[in-house]
Amino acid sequence: MEAIQPLRKPMQFMLPLPAACTGGGDIIFGAPANSHTEKTMAGRSILILPGDGIGPEVMRQVKRVISWFCERRGVEFTVSEDLVGGAAHDAHGVPLHDETLARAREADAILLGAAGAPKYDSLPFEEKPERGLLKLRSELDLYANLRPALCFEALAGYSSLKREFVSGLDLMIVRELTSGVYFGEPRGIFDGEDGERVGINTQRYTTGEIRRVARFAFELAALRNNRVCSMDKANVMESGVLWREEVQWVGDREYPDVELSHMYADAGAMQLVRAPKQFDVIVTDNLFGDVLSDAAAMLTGSLGMLPSASLGKPRSSGWPDALYEPVHGSAPDITGQNKANPCACILSFAMAMKYSFKMGEDARLLERAVEAAIASGIRTPDLFQSSGSRPATTTEMGDAILDELERSHSRG
Repeated sequence: MEAIQPLRKPMQFMLPLPAACTGGGDIIFGAPANSHTEKTMAGRSILILPGDGIGPEVMRQVKRVISWFCERRGVEFTVSEDLVGGAAHDAHGVPLHDETLARAREADAILLGAAGAPKYDSLPFEEKPERGLLKLRSELDLYANLRPALCFEALAGYSSLKREFVSGLDLMIVRELTSGVYFGEPRGIFDGEDGERVGINTQRYTTGEIRRVARFAFELAALRNNRVCSMDKANVMESGVLWREEVQWVGDREYPDVELSHMYADAGAMQLVRAPKQFDVIVTDNLFGDVLSDAAAMLTGSLGMLPSASLGKPRSSGWPDALYEPVHGSAPDITGQNKANPCACILSFAMAMKYSFKMGEDARLLERAVEAAIASGIRTPDLFQSSGSRPATTTEMGDAILDELERSHSRG
């Protein structure tokens, strides 16, 4: 049994969480000690998959934040843990066990840390840790990946671009996540007739797959600055022609009040580093979204600051199937050293509160606490530029965010 790390005294109210395990129990945060752990009592169930590398380290800080919200804000969550990626392969010989997938289907939201580590590089392709994440996305049909690129003012100087290009940056990339070249058939490596090996991946999209992710982008834009830019390669790819036509169809017929533009994906990459603040919502396919969102990530100063959400169709409850994870990956070079930046994982939980649980006020409270902690000057090594002092640890960054939450709560 692994206890959540306590907050700084005198706030000693942290509840224990089950350690990552093959079966795993549930615990209701914020409920009386004798409450039965039924999902129906808590109303909000979260499956935590810490995964590999720094995943367990940053997720430990998320669990502390969850506990704070339950104790200080009076909300309840039924939280359970399980294995994914390399950790699952070590235990079960597969990167995602069928029982874990079943639990994921039942959860209202999934929080994932990271998947992958160098020691698994020699595994067969279908057994690699990342295949567990891809299976979760495909089996739950999490077709819309939201990748915000928000530059906190205190970090504008950390971007690879000049401050004036990124100060105030707030854009959203909506990436189609369950089709395209990563899933299309045929795929594989084959022996060609001339004796050479041939690698094949298939870029494939349907009308329905394009229209549903386009609608997601338009809906987000309507809540933001009312602009969508669709990126494709319609100049050289038939799938790009279809993509452009279908996004235009949705815009013309269903969202005529949202401004729609189109851009070739390579030109879009150039514009992201030339004038990123021209964009509001970008919608693009799986491959281009993978590339463009990582490029946008560096505009903000560090991958350690960026959350993501992968959302599917709404359930009868009105909440969508959803998986939330930091963008940064497993970072094997700093694993186990208490150096990882937990902000992206914590902000992923903020996205869960916003999109899965309709807790917008609580989500904003957490986002402001992260921004305030960064503004106070605390920095993990990925953001550390000062001389004569030392960077903060993962735990200390968690402490700072919890302190800011407590200050906000005390002010009422």
